[in-house]
Amino acid sequence: MAQTDTRPRHAELGLSDDDVLGMYRAMLLARAVDERMWLMQRAGKIAFIISGQGHEGAQVATSWAMRKGVDWMAPFYRSIASTMTFGMSAEDIITAHLAKSDDVSSGGRQMPGHYGGAPYNIVSLSSPVGTQVLHAVGIAMGAWVRGDDVVAMTQFGEGTSSQGEIHEAMNFAGVHGLPVIFVCENNGYAISVPLDRQVAGGSVAARAAGYGMPGVVVDGGDVLGCYAAAKEAHERARRGDGPTLIEAQVVRLTSHSSDDDQRRYRDPAEVDALKERDPIPQFANELRAAGVLTDEREESLRAEVKAEVNDASRSAEARPEPTADDAHERVYAEPIPGGGTAVPHDPISDGGH
Repeated sequence: MAQTDTRPRHAELGLSDDDVLGMYRAMLLARAVDERMWLMQRAGKIAFIISGQGHEGAQVATSWAMRKGVDWMAPFYRSIASTMTFGMSAEDIITAHLAKSDDVSSGGRQMPGHYGGAPYNIVSLSSPVGTQVLHAVGIAMGAWVRGDDVVAMTQFGEGTSSQGEIHEAMNFAGVHGLPVIFVCENNGYAISVPLDRQVAGGSVAARAAGYGMPGVVVDGGDVLGCYAAAKEAHERARRGDGPTLIEAQVVRLTSHSSDDDQRRYRDPAEVDALKERDPIPQFANELRAAGVLTDEREESLRAEVKAEVNDASRSAEARPEPTADDAHERVYAEPIPGGGTAVPHDPISDGGH
C-alpha cells in the first residue's frame, strides 16, 4: 500500500519553514508600506498612490519563484509587493513616491507608482498601461538570442489585457517560444469598469491557447498555489518550452487610486465581503495549521515590520529634494552647454532660418 505524503504543503513545493515565513513577512511589509503611503498621501506629502492591497499574496508568491540578480521583472503600478520581493526596499518605494533626487526608480522624475531600478533588474514602467509587457518580451528575446539563462516576468491587470500591446507581446512570445511569464492580476475592476464589461468571455487565461502557451488560473489568495504556478512556469521557460500566462484572481481592497472613490460604483456589501479573501490572514491561517506560525512569531514579525516602515519613511523624507540645476539630468544624453535648461529656438531673432 502506497504511503501518504504527510509533509506540509509548502514542503511538497520545496519550500522550507523559513521560506514561507519570509513570504509572509514580505506580504506584511508590503501592506504596511502601502498603508503608510496612504497616510502620507492624505497628509499632503505624496501626490498620488495606486494601492496593491489585496494583491500581495499573488505578487510575493510569483516573484518568489524568480531569481534575484539573474531574472528580470517588468512590473505595473500596483507591484509594490512584487518589486520589494525582487529586491527593492521599503525606503526605495516610499522615496519614489516622494520624488526625491536620489530615488532609484528615476531620480524623482517619474510619477508615483512607476517602479524600477537597474540594480534590481527591474524595468521602469510607463504611464500608458501595457507597454511594460512588450519590454519583458524584448528582454526575453535578448536572452534567447544570446543564449543567456534568463527569465523575464511581467505583471498587468485584466483591464490592461484589452490593450493591443498585450496581443503583440503574447503573440510574439508564443511564436518564438520566449522565456517570459505573463502574470495578469485580475481584481475584477478596470478602475470602475467590472470584468464582464471589460473582458469578453470573462477569462484572460483562456486567451493563452490562441498564442500557443499554457493559460493557468489561480486563486490570488492562495499563496502557495500562486507559487506553484509560477515555479512551473519558470521551470518551463528555463527548459526552452516557452511562455506561460498566469491569471491570478485577486481582490482590490481599496479604491483604484487615491483619486478614486469606489463607493460610487461598488456596493458596500461587496467591498466588505472582499475582506474574507484578504490573502494575509488566509496565509497566516495556513501557516498556523502547518505549525510554522505561532502567536509569538507573528507578534515579532509585525514589530519588525513596523520598525522597518518607520525607519524607511523617516529616512525617505530626509533625502534631498531635486533642484532646478539638475532638471536636465537623465533627460538629455549630453549635458546642456552652460548648464540650466535648453533655450527654445526663436525663428524671429535668428532671421527665420
